[in-house]
Amino acid sequence: MTTTERCALRPEMMLPKLPESAEEVWEKVLASAWEEAGREPRLAGMLEEIVLSRSGLQNAIAVRLAQRLTCPYFTREEWEALFTAELEEHTQLAAAMVADLHAVVHRDPASHSPLTPLLFFKGFHALCAYRFAHALWDQGRQLPALMLQSVSSEVFGIDIHPAARIGCGIMLDHGTGIVIGETAIVENNVSMLHEVTLGGTGKEFCDRHPVVRTGVMIGAGAKVLGRVEIGEGAKIAASSVVLDDVNPHTTVAGVPAVVVGATGEDEPAFCMRQGIH
Repeated sequence: MTTTERCALRPEMMLPKLPESAEEVWEKVLASAWEEAGREPRLAGMLEEIVLSRSGLQNAIAVRLAQRLTCPYFTREEWEALFTAELEEHTQLAAAMVADLHAVVHRDPASHSPLTPLLFFKGFHALCAYRFAHALWDQGRQLPALMLQSVSSEVFGIDIHPAARIGCGIMLDHGTGIVIGETAIVENNVSMLHEVTLGGTGKEFCDRHPVVRTGVMIGAGAKVLGRVEIGEGAKIAASSVVLDDVNPHTTVAGVPAVVVGATGEDEPAFCMRQGIH
């Protein structure tokens, strides 16, 4: 098996079976929005504009993201029109965003309903922006994709190259300082905390960024550098520097990272336990 074949994003990882449909998630968002509008009249206008007046989850995501990414070269209306068109043309975008939203709600104890990350969580917003930028990149529209990346990086403090290949059910917890390079591959159901870097080790133009398999958890401040593969269900401890492949269901820690034991869980990304033993 060649390196390219070994590191390729497996097709079956792109759209996993979702535990809830977009309609079911939207019903929860609406219920929370109505409740909060009654409880917090000062915020009722915001909730009306983003959620209560919208036709569904896709529309609400497009509106909220457009609000946050408004810049001198792209108005809110222009962003919203672009996002809406992409969602209508590429149904997998909405499915990926539903999976990401579900991941936040079920892995982050600070999220008590899907309304909260939809409105406020920059990790979720940055992932949505990446997904739109990646769709543009795949269409050969590199300049608008890079502009979207640039604006998103400035607003959210999270820098994901549009060419990176990222599966579904991803949680960027807190998100601040996360960097994901151009040739990185991240499969489904991965959790990363703030200041994680999936970076290169030089100025090569080949595949030079990490491959992260399904179920992996990467702790805060960890740096994974070069075309290394993080095996399925592995765990990387906070502040580690990973320069070599990590076997599946293995925990590594340190600078440079070394094996400290088995993970003890099939998919650490779901458990979010930070201990290394």
